[in-house]
Amino acid sequence: MVKLKDIADVAGVSIGTVSKALSNSHEISIKVTKKIHKIAREMGYIANSQARSLKTNRSYNIGVVYIDKSKAGLKHEYFSTMLSSIQETLRIKGYDFTFISNLVGTTKHTLLSHARYRRCDGVIIATADYDDPEIHQLMASDMKVVTIDHDFPNRTAIMSDNNIGLGKIVDYIYKLGHTKIAFIHGEMTQVTKDRLESFKTACQRLNIDIPQAYIKQADYHLPKQSGIATRELLSLDEKPTCIIYPDDYSFMGGMTEIEKHGLSIPNDISVVGYDGIYLSRILRPTLTTYVQNSEEIGKQAALKLINHIENPKEFISERITITGKLQKGHTVKDIKNTF
Repeated sequence: MVKLKDIADVAGVSIGTVSKALSNSHEISIKVTKKIHKIAREMGYIANSQARSLKTNRSYNIGVVYIDKSKAGLKHEYFSTMLSSIQETLRIKGYDFTFISNLVGTTKHTLLSHARYRRCDGVIIATADYDDPEIHQLMASDMKVVTIDHDFPNRTAIMSDNNIGLGKIVDYIYKLGHTKIAFIHGEMTQVTKDRLESFKTACQRLNIDIPQAYIKQADYHLPKQSGIATRELLSLDEKPTCIIYPDDYSFMGGMTEIEKHGLSIPNDISVVGYDGIYLSRILRPTLTTYVQNSEEIGKQAALKLINHIENPKEFISERITITGKLQKGHTVKDIKNTF
């Protein structure tokens, strides 16, 4: 078995320097840290996690709650990118990654009991039903928790800029002459509430009147529901000139329905997505959408939880907003000189 002394001999440094470098201590320069990590990998060094746990009273294992109502699993690009970022950030910092569930095999757990069973130092909630009693039990416990896109008292939350993203979309659409704007939103989560408020605030600011019939609900990542909502919008006597979808993947259902009506995008009707997944860039025409920085969201969630674990006395709950950007594709027609 490779020991710290073996690595120290090859690197020409002390055992203490090797130990600190492998723990990514700020006391060791980046250059030396990278050198020691490289030597350790080449020598096949594996840290003695049991000894480290005894010394620090930590397991170096982080639980992640990912409960996806649409059952898209890791095929959901927004969340798969976020989870990959969480996992990579934890790996770099020396932590493992475990999905937390309330059912393992045939054994029933609560989310909290499973996190404790796995000896998690903390938990990141990537997505879940935040009204679930098990989530509230977890949040009321002494477990260190960071949430994504949902606020809880005295907990750090990493938020996408849902409260302004729809406003940027509406501003862009309006500049191209659209005032008949429909919005298909997801189920009533905090994310949806923020987006809906952003949408309504922007419309009021621009003196755009939005009939109630222009606002529809369709669950996130379920194209069939967005297709049905699109059909209802296209059946109105006063049809919208632009439809905003809950996410890029759900737009596929809307696109199918638009094609069934013999309409083309954007000549007959304009559309906008949300998330900025890879699909939005390869569609033709390129989808106009709002790109969420899911990689940075995942990274910050992991870093903030690790900081809470390693520096508990310095903990102050935060609400950190990660900014996205508008992707101006080719699915919104400029009609300002047409009507």
